Amino acid sequence: MNKWIIKLKPLFIAIVLLLIAGIYLVYGMDTTRCKPQGSRNEIIDAVLPSDVSEPSRAERVTKALAAAYPRRILKAEYRNGDWAVLLRDTWFYYAEGRLLPEDRLDRVYEYNPILFYTYQYELPLWETPSAELVSQIRNMRADYAEWLPRPNYFFDALYRAHNRSEADERVKTILFLGHPVTVHYSILENLALVEQRIFEIARTDPQTKSWIDSINNLESWGWRDVAGTQARSFHSYGVAIDILPRSPGSRAMYWQWAGPEWWNIPYERRYHPPVSVIKAFESYGFFWGGYWLFFDTMHFEYRPEIFILNGIDLSSLW
Repeated sequence: MNKWIIKLKPLFIAIVLLLIAGIYLVYGMDTTRCKPQGSRNEIIDAVLPSDVSEPSRAERVTKALAAAYPRRILKAEYRNGDWAVLLRDTWFYYAEGRLLPEDRLDRVYEYNPILFYTYQYELPLWETPSAELVSQIRNMRADYAEWLPRPNYFFDALYRAHNRSEADERVKTILFLGHPVTVHYSILENLALVEQRIFEIARTDPQTKSWIDSINNLESWGWRDVAGTQARSFHSYGVAIDILPRSPGSRAMYWQWAGPEWWNIPYERRYHPPVSVIKAFESYGFFWGGYWLFFDTMHFEYRPEIFILNGIDLSSLW
């Protein structure tokens, strides 16, 4: 008898295990059908890592700055409750867009944030401004002179130009497109590449050649604020260039020169450099002021972080 029990024991155990498995399968299928949809999401949330959310604006801006100026900005990291960049030996904190050193963080609301534009590299279709937009523009214009100053600490340190005297020591005068221009030494190579590209295009493109021939003068370095504001102009650092033609005809170049209803001037009545020229500048980190609402179509400014922040591959702009 005992021998038979010993022989049947493995078979008995196998049958019991099969029965348990069947019961479990049926029960599991039924409970899956009965569970609310949210339970699946809860399981996914439990499995996925917690850091899958989109990077914050602060993280994206500081990392874009680190990528744009790798020789000067050593790293970007989250520290002391905010994202910051290490510029040479000083940490600058995002501070809601103000890029302040640690000893100025208690004065954050004395400044307007620095503008890190959502840059579009094509003009949208022209539409006559709505009454609502015109009202908003008029209110902005009325408040323009009362805007808080933009903090200069970061860009002063980036270009080592904390005052007019320091800025004067950092600029060099070169020929660009056949005209003298005074710019910060750090952008000399990029500007030379822009010029090379424009000359290459002009060999086969009459419009670009004609535009080069039409240039009257170039204006860049000059220690000043943006007209009508307390914000230091990027011309103060020698990284913005205005290219003025001998005659723009009746076309508008700059909103402040364009009369009381400057916002209602369509593109065909504005002075625009050829697209080939705009793209040549953009390819080396200079954005064009003609895309701004407060348009400045003669203006190019070296801000490579803007392109990086907007996910624009500069090489694709050729």
